[in-house]
Amino acid sequence: MYDIESRFRQIRNVMIYILFLNLAVSFAKIAYGMYTNVLSMQSDGYHSLFDGISNIVGLIGIQIAAKPPDKEHPYGHRKFETLASIVIAVILAVVAFEIVHSAFDRFGSGNAPEVTAISFVIMLGTMCVNYGVTTYERRKGTELNSEVLLADSAHTRSDIYVSLSVIIGLIAIHLGYPLIDPVVSVLIALVILHAGAEIIFHSVSILADESQIDTEEIATVVRNVEGVIDCHKIRTRGPPGNVFVDLHVEVDPEMTTYKSHTISHIVQYRIRESFDGIEDVLVHIEPAHTRSI
Repeated sequence: MYDIESRFRQIRNVMIYILFLNLAVSFAKIAYGMYTNVLSMQSDGYHSLFDGISNIVGLIGIQIAAKPPDKEHPYGHRKFETLASIVIAVILAVVAFEIVHSAFDRFGSGNAPEVTAISFVIMLGTMCVNYGVTTYERRKGTELNSEVLLADSAHTRSDIYVSLSVIIGLIAIHLGYPLIDPVVSVLIALVILHAGAEIIFHSVSILADESQIDTEEIATVVRNVEGVIDCHKIRTRGPPGNVFVDLHVEVDPEMTTYKSHTISHIVQYRIRESFDGIEDVLVHIEPAHTRSI
């Protein structure tokens, strides 16, 4: 279990490490793609470059998200991390548009790309780096419950498929089919858009306070607490690892304030014990016979 400061420090360290790898990979593909006039290789390089830019956006987002709750943000700043994920998705959409634009320009120009053995070495090497990056980033994202790391790992994972399509395109170009180059670039753009859409759907569900835990599962846990007659109005919200729960718990109307207060603490403890990532539990105690319909 990580405290807030430790969690964000680890996320920041992961993103800084990934940033340098992404920049190295992108510069290799862009530089050699330009040298050989291979548009798909350049597109893949820009895809990787924006991985690096998204790392920077993510670093800014988690820096804000790491701030403790204050008067203006009593629930903390965690959603700024989610907002950073949406910015990453928007950047992906812009990259995809530029790639498609370049691809259609290539259809009209008829410029022939050049394929060399070094082209294959660079693409295979960067694929290996991307595989290591996405595996490491996904593992740390799951471990630290970080939307930014998970979003970025999905983005980097798409790089692997993109690079594979570029290699197939290089083979086709080498065999005398240069039009495959812009076609592959358009396919890369579609992969990028798909990754962006997945990030947006996940982030919007968090910002819209979509329920995070099955309310019946919570109710089952609460009803097993001694002294609880029933519970209702169960609500959950927040990103994974930072879930807020509130609910109404019915007790005997003759119960003392002290005992009902004790029961509320037991309910909080049982919920935290039964579900991962609970940030806070707010229990409203009410006498059973006054339950509103």
